[in-house]
Amino acid sequence: MDTTNLKNRLGAKVQMIQDPISSEAQTSLIPTNSGYVALGSNALEIIKDNLKNQPLSVQLFDIVKAPSGGSTVFSVPSISGDEAEKELTGIILDYTTPRAYWDSTDPVEGTPPVCLSHNSIMSQDGKVCAHCPYNDFGSRDGESNAKACKESVLLFLLRSDNALPLLVRIPVSSKKRFLKYSTRLLSSLTPINGVVTKISLEKATNKSGKPYAVYNFEAVSTLSPEEAAQARIFAKQFMQALNATEITSEVAKAS
Repeated sequence: MDTTNLKNRLGAKVQMIQDPISSEAQTSLIPTNSGYVALGSNALEIIKDNLKNQPLSVQLFDIVKAPSGGSTVFSVPSISGDEAEKELTGIILDYTTPRAYWDSTDPVEGTPPVCLSHNSIMSQDGKVCAHCPYNDFGSRDGESNAKACKESVLLFLLRSDNALPLLVRIPVSSKKRFLKYSTRLLSSLTPINGVVTKISLEKATNKSGKPYAVYNFEAVSTLSPEEAAQARIFAKQFMQALNATEITSEVAKAS
């Protein structure tokens, strides 16, 4: 029996264990001609150098919140101030699904929540979200069908001309739309960071006649195999470097 191939394969696996730098999570980005500056160079190393090895903090990120009053225009922070944009386009590196509960229906801006979950499954103190009475429809007040516990989706959107992603908050009213979009990509085994996604807004009205904006998600192009590999590596390294607990807690504050 020829065991040469088997020995070679085992040797390669042992080498990977002994040398973790060779694994994908530790692989450095190889400079390419990508249209995304973060994928065309070792952006995370540059970020670490500029920050003098200080950890990535939520204060470094610009946050795009849901517009009020049914507006269909995003307000995007920039060096020269907030800019109005009809749509946001980029690579969704990753996302989280936090939820938070305040004991007031109108908490003061900046107030931290009484209870917080980073994944909408388990709270920080170990309680199951599905069994929580504040997760029931109509638990916010007696007049609406809203839940007292506020759900959202946080997207890390990498745009072509930025080394750091935008943090885009998707309200609960559009959470199912986003998860449906993600599932459609999954049906073709396409990773969410393997496509360029366009996010736009559409005006809608709730049962009480109050206008609000719903989010639309569209895959406008597929990344090349090279870009997709680079995006996957960058996403892993970025999320490993990020303090997810801090950023989720900060964004969950009342606003």
